[in-house]
Amino acid sequence: MHRIVKILLILSVAMWGTLGAFGNFDDWEGTKGAVEATTSMVTFEESLAHWRATSNTVIIMIGAVLIPFLKLLTAALCFLGAWKMWGARKADAAVFHRASYWALTGCGVAMFMLFAGWIVIAETWFELWRSDVLRDASLQAAFRYCGMIGVIALFVGMRED
Repeated sequence: MHRIVKILLILSVAMWGTLGAFGNFDDWEGTKGAVEATTSMVTFEESLAHWRATSNTVIIMIGAVLIPFLKLLTAALCFLGAWKMWGARKADAAVFHRASYWALTGCGVAMFMLFAGWIVIAETWFELWRSDVLRDASLQAAFRYCGMIGVIALFVGMRED
């Protein structure tokens, strides 16, 4: 049963990536708008770091494309990992653990996207923490997702006796 729970948790991360990317594409203008609002730093009063603000369309497009791309990569890796884990669910512990490689890689991609994209770039470089408009919607969600996916990765990565 423990292995089935691990597989289900990985499938939930895969679904998060799939549904998240769908939402980004479905509301493409909103996705680009959120990136633009972050990079332009227009949602809060000027600070000493406002020289970092940019409305460069290339930078905005790169950010907007990377978000759903990395979510889809997460989903693909987690679906592959869940498939391999399902196939190894009756094997010995070492085989099952090796089967989780792609699933854990998918979790790592999601954590990278959430931490590097929202915490390092958005919050630290573009000072999104100052924004009453986007702080809760973006940063708290990114922290929550990254934390949950990290806990799932730790649980899935635990070796069995």
